[in-house]
Parts: sequence; C-alpha cells; structure tokens
Amino acid sequence: MLFNLLPVSPDLPILAAHILAAVLPSVYLLRYIYRHDTVEPEPPGLLFKLLIFGVLAALCCGFLERIGDALLMKLIPLDSRAYTILFAFLVVAAVEEGTKFIFLKFGTWRDKEFNYLFDGVVYSAFVSLGFAAFENIHYVFNYGLSVALARALLAIPGHLSFSIFMGVYYGRARLYANRGNRAASKINLLFGYLFATVLHGFYDTCAMLSTMFSTILFLIFIILMFTAAFRTLKRESSRDAPIISRYK
Repeated sequence: MLFNLLPVSPDLPILAAHILAAVLPSVYLLRYIYRHDTVEPEPPGLLFKLLIFGVLAALCCGFLERIGDALLMKLIPLDSRAYTILFAFLVVAAVEEGTKFIFLKFGTWRDKEFNYLFDGVVYSAFVSLGFAAFENIHYVFNYGLSVALARALLAIPGHLSFSIFMGVYYGRARLYANRGNRAASKINLLFGYLFATVLHGFYDTCAMLSTMFSTILFLIFIILMFTAAFRTLKRESSRDAPIISRYK
C-alpha cells in the first residue's frame, strides 16, 4: 500500500527527505513525552507496541471514515456547512479518537506496567503519535514536502494535545478501577474520549471551513489548546504517583 504513495522519482535522497519530514516531528515529540516520565520510565517494548497500535488505528480509520462519509453524504448535501461540521466531529474526530482509544485500552489496560498515573498520558501519547506519524507519511507522499512544515507545527502537536487530555483521564480511570469504583472508572474513560473528540472536532471544523472567521478562531484555539496541553503534561508529570494511592 505504501508504495502507491511514493513519489514518482526513484531518487533515494528524495525518498529519504520525504520520510524524514513525515516522521521526525513525531519522533521529537515522542522523546519529549518519554523524558517527562521521570518516576518509572516505561519499557521500550511496550512503547514500541503502542506505536504499532497507533499505525493499526490509522489503517482502521481509513476504512471506517469512508463508510461514515458515504452515510453522511446520503443525509446532508456535500457543499453545506452542516456537512463540514458533522464530518469533522462525527466522522473524523469520533472515529480517529475512537480507534486510538480502543487500541490504547486493548494494549495497556491490564498491563502490569500500568502502575502510575502518568503512564496513562505516556501510553495515550505513543498511540496517538504512532497514528500521526503514519498519517503524516500519507500526506507528505501525496502532497509533497510543502505540507510538512504546517503539519509539523499544527497537526502533529494537535494529535499529541488530544492524547494528553485523554491520557490524564485514562490514568484516573485505571486508578478508580484499582480501587473498585467501576462507575468512576467508566466515567473517566468516557470523559477522556469525549474530551479528545470535541477538541479534535473543533480543530478540524475550523480548518475545514476555511473562512476568515474560522481561521482566526483556529489560530486562537490552537494557541490556547497547545498551551493548556503542555502545561497539563508538565503538571501531571510533576504530580505522578502510584495508581494504588489516592489521586491528588
């Protein structure tokens, strides 16, 4: 499948430039996340598995989003603003965050290494950045290096930001599950998914509408979201604690 995305030129330096431009932003952010896991760093094997799960989530999304788009086009005119908004929230955001969440939970929920609150953020980020790296390869090979910088500054940190908020609630959910509070655990799982989906949907809506107002709103939104996400990351890292203890 990937060979269909390669540039026409077989020149290896060009191929390498495309791959590096697509992957390096995610690699940088993966290292950034890993360095914040200071109490008990996660084993490389588990983290690599989560990156692969992120890739698998991206592959699943390609199929599910086509189905969602086909259904939505039967209900709402393609050129309407309502279509753009519903497509952004219900097709793109809900499906992408849903598949990432499913692979996240499948890969880590019962893992013995999931024993600290900040682990939830780390796991969520690795799945999301695996997803983002694979998605970025698709964009760079299809649209060229011209999209690489914008995606490195916006789309990749966007995926990470969604995952940070999901991961915070994912860690809390595991904590409540360990305490036997299943209701609180499920609420936190749901809230983490919905929080990420709403942020993702709003991000995509502003980007897809492409009006002057939506562009200004988009710029304000990403500044606020990125600031909040990275402050949350640092706060959760500094407050990391075993999930068997009380969350503060």
